[in-house]
Amino acid sequence: MTVMTSQRTALIPLLVIATAQLMLVLDDSIVNIALPSIQDELGIDSVNLPWVVNAYILAFGALLLLGGRMGDVWGRRRTLQVGIGVFVAASFAGGLGQDAMMLIAARAVQGIGAALAAPNALALITTTFPDRKTRDTALALYGAMSGLGIVIGLLLGGLLTGTLGWRWVFFINVPIGLLVLLGSRTLVSADSHGGRLGATGALLGTGGMVALVYAITRLGEEGLGDPTAFLLIGAAALLIAVFIFNQSRSRSPLVPLSLFRDRNRSGAYASMLLLAIGPMGTFFVVTLYFQNVLGFGPLQTGAAWLPFAGGLVLGAGAAPKLLLRFAPRIIAGVGALLSASAALWFSVITVEANYWLHLAPAMFILALGFGLGVIALTQAAVYRVDPDKAGIASALLNSAQQIGVALGLAVLAGVSATVTATAHLDSMGTGEALVVGYSASLTVAAGVLALAAVLALTTLSAGSTAEQEPALR
Repeated sequence: MTVMTSQRTALIPLLVIATAQLMLVLDDSIVNIALPSIQDELGIDSVNLPWVVNAYILAFGALLLLGGRMGDVWGRRRTLQVGIGVFVAASFAGGLGQDAMMLIAARAVQGIGAALAAPNALALITTTFPDRKTRDTALALYGAMSGLGIVIGLLLGGLLTGTLGWRWVFFINVPIGLLVLLGSRTLVSADSHGGRLGATGALLGTGGMVALVYAITRLGEEGLGDPTAFLLIGAAALLIAVFIFNQSRSRSPLVPLSLFRDRNRSGAYASMLLLAIGPMGTFFVVTLYFQNVLGFGPLQTGAAWLPFAGGLVLGAGAAPKLLLRFAPRIIAGVGALLSASAALWFSVITVEANYWLHLAPAMFILALGFGLGVIALTQAAVYRVDPDKAGIASALLNSAQQIGVALGLAVLAGVSATVTATAHLDSMGTGEALVVGYSASLTVAAGVLALAAVLALTTLSAGSTAEQEPALR
């Protein structure tokens, strides 16, 4: 009877954390489907249109570290609630948007809210769920939402835009966010640990992240030869180097460098960066293939990715049980190799590839590997971390994933465009040239995922997580 009561008590917090993560991630993709309708109604020019998407990615990716540290200092539940509140208000403003500037500003504020909420949702898992089984379930749901949000965003974006209109891709966040806020009272937050954010460190770290994420965004927009992007990368490297020096001497560091002394945790961050590049970049390229070569519509494209959702749920659900028997490096390594094999399978696409025999199985395997890898790396990053560093440890993992997603989009899109342009010069037809470009970029994705497997196998813990418990209480 006590067990059943405990399970019922845990249900609402589980739903709150899963829904919060789903809402924040699906906003990476839900707006993409609505862009043509937004452009037509508001008259946004082609130069500013990508910023309806990029403003969210830039603010989200750049401010994650600050959001994680704020949770450690001011309290994680409070910071999560502020983040969700900001996100909901910005979503409502976006739905009311009357011009490009209002809409882009609303998207940037959405990103700020997401940066406050996302790392603290992950950190709250370990304080809300003291029971190992329930905590692993929460981590599996959190990891699954990280990928499912992209697929659901495509489906929901197409459905809402085609029925209620593009404004509802923003308005839909309002009732969902309010329910999350209401349910967040059930989350158990560790005591705030005081201290200061450190203005100098916050400015340097945020500045470096802004420069880095903006550079990646420019590479995706302008191609791999964009000089401004490389100037930004140089500025990011300088700011981050000064930031690291500052943190090593600070009494209240934004990012405690002691987190990186744990080889297991550092390996998890680096592996997550590479793991996110492959599947998310592949997702982008194959989506273009569906629409530009096979002629799929937006809603049909979203529905075509349902095998990806199935693989992700299976992988994320199986990972916690497997981690009780096998070392994190084995699960993460096998997951990355599965995704690498799927990307390689995708790379042999043709102008008339068979969906059920070629594309659907590759999607399923890609997501299965990603689900296994994400959960293994999440456990490696957040288990056994000191209570006053849980928020920033979670933020570093979120940052690695968000930067990996942006890199995947930029690098694979750049490779695809470059190879396609060369193929056109060789007098290939449009469809054939596009397929050659997509194939080349998918081969690159397979290589990145293979590298992620090697990194996970050589840096993560050799023991299972059966006896591991997080330090948080």
